[in-house]
Amino acid sequence: MKNHVYEHFHPDEKPFVDRAWEWIERSARQHELRRTDFLDPRQAKILEMLANREPDVQIALNGGYPDAERCRAVIAPDYRDLSDEPAGLALLQVHVPGGSGLELDHGDYLGALLGLGMKRDRIGDIHVHEDFCHIVVAEEIADYLNVHLRQVHRAQVLTDLLPIERLKPAQAKLEEMSLSVASMRLDGIASDVYRISRTKIVEPIRAGRCRVNWKTEDDPSEPLKAGDVVSIKGLGRFRVLETEGMTKKGRIRVRIGKFI
Repeated sequence: MKNHVYEHFHPDEKPFVDRAWEWIERSARQHELRRTDFLDPRQAKILEMLANREPDVQIALNGGYPDAERCRAVIAPDYRDLSDEPAGLALLQVHVPGGSGLELDHGDYLGALLGLGMKRDRIGDIHVHEDFCHIVVAEEIADYLNVHLRQVHRAQVLTDLLPIERLKPAQAKLEEMSLSVASMRLDGIASDVYRISRTKIVEPIRAGRCRVNWKTEDDPSEPLKAGDVVSIKGLGRFRVLETEGMTKKGRIRVRIGKFI
């Protein structure tokens, strides 16, 4: 692949770009069909961008429901019919019998899965409900998880495998806040959201621990806009919901949703 393609991507993304381009080339040249592990939205976008450069290849993304964040991709020659090609998804239902008195969250369930030796890219979206959790996983690991997942945090759990069609998506819970900011700079808004001084918030950003729309962003002055999703490792993530005009003092009113 020509080196100029890398200009469109952050240096941290180069290893994935190389892998994705190899998948596409093998599909185009060797007529290979490949099913990827789960991709985050940024990886899916990179794959789509690269696939658009190769007219003999098509891809299909599936995460179990229309608004899935994490999806598996099927990459195939353009003459293949992908409408009936399985995405390799399984639905794991996790239930806490009798209740545990614990409020289990997304991190608890993900931690339990990773604690069993699972890699993050084998796990799709996690939907936490009041008395159960639906987890989309790669079908290759579904039986193992169904046998071995017996504890989440300090709660004993029971599991079952269900058809993916029975998935019940959960709406993300957001703690909304209204801010008044001098500009839409990443460091300024993140400083207010996480209640950390701008000096301290700059450190993880410049260290490459910040992502904007799942893309590494190391420029503290990067402007944000409505719809952007920001995550900083160790601090959580938030979404810029909308800008609400200017104050009399010329500051910008912005509404933020912090994921909880």
